[in-house]
Amino acid sequence: MSIDYDHLMNFDIPEVRQSYGPRDWGLYALSVGMGHDPMDAKELAFLAALDDDRRVMPAIVNVLGHPGFWLSDPATGVDALRLVHGEQGMTIHADLPEEATIIGKTRVTGLVDKGEGKGALLYYEKTLKDEATGTHLATCRGTTFLRGDGGFGGPDGPVKKPHILPETPPDHAFEAKTRPEQALLYRWNADPNPLHLDPRVAERAGFEQPILHGLCTFGCAAHALLAVLCEHDPARFGSMDARFTAHVFPGETLRTEIWADGSFRTIAVERDKVVIGNGLFQYRGEGA
Repeated sequence: MSIDYDHLMNFDIPEVRQSYGPRDWGLYALSVGMGHDPMDAKELAFLAALDDDRRVMPAIVNVLGHPGFWLSDPATGVDALRLVHGEQGMTIHADLPEEATIIGKTRVTGLVDKGEGKGALLYYEKTLKDEATGTHLATCRGTTFLRGDGGFGGPDGPVKKPHILPETPPDHAFEAKTRPEQALLYRWNADPNPLHLDPRVAERAGFEQPILHGLCTFGCAAHALLAVLCEHDPARFGSMDARFTAHVFPGETLRTEIWADGSFRTIAVERDKVVIGNGLFQYRGEGA
């Protein structure tokens, strides 16, 4: 079965209703590297550890209202075994409540046919709204590279252009070591993909051990941006967009290099490998 352009562009992805609270956002913050220093009160605030200071990590919006692996539905026409998460982005529109029930709605926003044997690009967007107030909390967006689905007769554009990093040295760097068991912790954010958990599955996929979830690496980069550019104030955090360029092994050290204009990239230090590239951060309200 091949992709039907009109069908996939209008594919109805059921909305997701989800309630969350301190247990959820505290676990999320822990799973993206916060809490290494038990004396750091700024980070403990994101772990629901301080009664007088509680802050929700902005990047949790990427896992709230998650529609699941909807591309595995045969009705999409997609070869789900060969797809790759290529890009991720998010915009925070309002402060995230400590407790809320949210409605997540995901839709396809673009589909590009790169040609027979060259794959396709699927662009999608998820909106998160507070069920009680109707407040639009966040918008998440992403690109999935459909490696086995080119040549279905769809349009060859427009293709999203990557952000170009400055040629000057970065102005800041934030370095943190991931935990060896971090993928086992991150899995509880609604992502039980065995590639990140089961050594046998990882070996069949060509890896020497399970790899870290891409959205966990993205969350680690968000942690760096929150600390360096926002001084741990989530109200200042606006948006971030980036490309996934390589995998991460749990236990590796991640160094996020940041420029004054909001450009950033993340490097796996031990292998000197860029794992997140073409990144761009903006403060809340900037560029609106």
